[in-house]
Amino acid sequence: MSYLIIIALLFLAMPLYFRIADRFNIIDKPNKRSSHTKITIRGGGVVFYLGALIWFIWSGASYPWFFAGLTAITVISFLDDVFTMSNRVRITVHLVSVLLMIYELGAFELPWYVLPVALILIIGTINAYNFMDGINGITAMYSFAVLLSLWLANREDDFIDDRLLYCTAIANGVFAFFNFRQRAKCFAGDVGSVSMCFILLFATLSLIFASGNPIYILFFAIYGVDSVLTIAHRLMKRENIFEAHRSHLYQYLANEARANRLMVSATYGILQAVIGWGVIQVARLDTSVQILFSISILALLGATYIILKAYLYRRYVY
Repeated sequence: MSYLIIIALLFLAMPLYFRIADRFNIIDKPNKRSSHTKITIRGGGVVFYLGALIWFIWSGASYPWFFAGLTAITVISFLDDVFTMSNRVRITVHLVSVLLMIYELGAFELPWYVLPVALILIIGTINAYNFMDGINGITAMYSFAVLLSLWLANREDDFIDDRLLYCTAIANGVFAFFNFRQRAKCFAGDVGSVSMCFILLFATLSLIFASGNPIYILFFAIYGVDSVLTIAHRLMKRENIFEAHRSHLYQYLANEARANRLMVSATYGILQAVIGWGVIQVARLDTSVQILFSISILALLGATYIILKAYLYRRYVY
């Protein structure tokens, strides 16, 4: 009954947000990076934060430092959707938010040199998750895959309050109802992709700290390979990697090859869910098996990316 009430509340919140977005012109106009051609409401992913807020109240204010970081990064991302904030302000808030997450995880007790590496990796992952939000449904489907992996892992290790996973999944489902369409009612916006990634990273890092096993970072394997190899490809073409682009593999599939965008999004999610299940099974085995599995998965994904990207580039771009 509690979850039914949450579903109802979030479904009521979305039309209200649409009215606010329409009133204050919070919209996404097509640009060089866009895969859409019509003006669409931006920031529908604010529902992810609302789901987390419901969980925070319900849990009796569990993980307060994490939630403070989530609030800060959500607010600055929403403001960036509306006004376009300066890079200095946005990066500063991201840094503070990630530090709050790390403090919640107890990572300040680790050797001093771990902190700067962790900051770079976490902030880089958040930005990669944001950049991967480029076609209808991809954030929703991929987030479902990671949430499913986390839920399966939590059944065995009990590393996090499962109500956070449930509330986030419900919010993601509500968003998917309006976004997983050929013509989306709304886009997640920075507020959606950034806040979702922040939640998923906190849960994944909680699992890594609880188990002492870094293999769970492969819950983000497909996004990671696509992001890293896309940056490498753009550097090879001597492009400015900080400028807007449509160079990710999923964008080539959806835009140049004209593949069904919802199928592309679903494929990314399904493949990541399969990898996540494999990670959970392999995590029980010897370290040597885990290393071999990790190398094999990354090599297979990398080879698939290179082969498909080369084919699509020669046929549709070059």
